[in-house]
Amino acid sequence: MTLTVYAINGVTPVVDPTAYVHPSAVLVGDVIVGADCYIGPCASLRGDFGRIEVRAGANLQDSCIAHGFPGTDTIVAEDGHVGHGAILHGCVIERNALIGMNAVINDSAVIGESAIVAAMAFVKAKMIVPPRMLVAGMPARIVRELTETELAWKIEGTRSYQDLTRRSLATMQATTPLAQVEPDRKRIDLPELLPLSSVKTTRK
Repeated sequence: MTLTVYAINGVTPVVDPTAYVHPSAVLVGDVIVGADCYIGPCASLRGDFGRIEVRAGANLQDSCIAHGFPGTDTIVAEDGHVGHGAILHGCVIERNALIGMNAVINDSAVIGESAIVAAMAFVKAKMIVPPRMLVAGMPARIVRELTETELAWKIEGTRSYQDLTRRSLATMQATTPLAQVEPDRKRIDLPELLPLSSVKTTRK
């Protein structure tokens, strides 16, 4: 599978062999993708100004954008989890933190270890989010400390993306669509994974 990777100013992206980067994702310049990472379809990691680093076990899902100013590092630390369409700019996502869908994390912000940023949140430049906190809103504000249920849900979700990395490396391939649905069409058989709203209801 051919990746969409560009060198610039003599600097070439690095992708660990155990990572999965979808061919429609674009990696430019000073990008480092670590072991067991997942980079989803149409993600854009532009290391043409500052460095972009995605550390072991982390994921950037489809249509995510990572970029930064010259001299800055945009970092997703180990087991970081960045939801669909999120934008990271010159910020640090610490170990095991989660960024919700379509959230924006601005320059010099730091999202603490095991913190969660809610979907659609806007984290202002230089905001420091303490570990294990939930932040939400536009602009984002600290809401409360996360529960053990929420923290366990986050870990489960990240593990599902680490599994997706392995499944993608082993089985994903470009193909042509079928003209019609086959009789007894099989489903992708995976363990149950519920959205957080459902988990909170079922585990009360």
